[in-house]
Amino acid sequence: MASDLEQLCSYVNEKIGNIKKIMSLRNLGQEPALKTTLSKIGDEIIVVNELLNKFELEIQYQEQTNNSLKELCESLEEDFKDVEHLKENIPSHLPQVTVTQHSSELDAEEPVKVGELVSAKKPPKEQRIIKEMPFITTDEFDGVPAYMKSRLTYCQINDVIKEINKTVVSKYKIIHQPKASMSSLNRNLYHRFINEETKDTKGHYFIVEADVKEFTTLKTDKRFHVILNILRHCRRLSEVRGGGLTRYVIT
Repeated sequence: MASDLEQLCSYVNEKIGNIKKIMSLRNLGQEPALKTTLSKIGDEIIVVNELLNKFELEIQYQEQTNNSLKELCESLEEDFKDVEHLKENIPSHLPQVTVTQHSSELDAEEPVKVGELVSAKKPPKEQRIIKEMPFITTDEFDGVPAYMKSRLTYCQINDVIKEINKTVVSKYKIIHQPKASMSSLNRNLYHRFINEETKDTKGHYFIVEADVKEFTTLKTDKRFHVILNILRHCRRLSEVRGGGLTRYVIT
């Protein structure tokens, strides 16, 4: 009982002490000399509070920027991996870049000899341009019906186009070659090429399966004909039939 009374007295004394402190501070605040000081302290507290708010906003902004930079870094890493993959898997059918020099650059590098000027005046021989089949684009490949392309890939189709172009160039180089300079093998091929022409193929470049076998290692199997069907769909070639032959005309 005595212990409880002592605790109660202690609690009351503590509260009385706190009240005395509050009254003392209130009385101090009423003194003219301290009012100015308290007012300045209040203003400084407001300024500090505003600074703390600005710091909080800046911290939020820095956190958002940090998150954005992390996302950008992850995106760049994915792009880098894609670029490395493309670099290691460049399709063989892509055209090679050739560097051409302008005449002004050649003149600056070395003087032109008189003999070279004379030969330059001679008109160059007319070169026949052999029409080749353009490679299909990714958009065209995506537009091919799934049942038609089956498991074939974009690169596989363009690889066949590359071999077809090789066949066309080899064939028409022989056709355009002067007969006097032909070997017996090329002469026999030339006569076959001419005999296979029809009124529907005049003025067009075309090949037959025998040409593909002659100039490439492609197999003219079911897969080959599936790819030809895709090339017809993409309007890269058309067919002209007759005399037991199917002629594939480059369009």
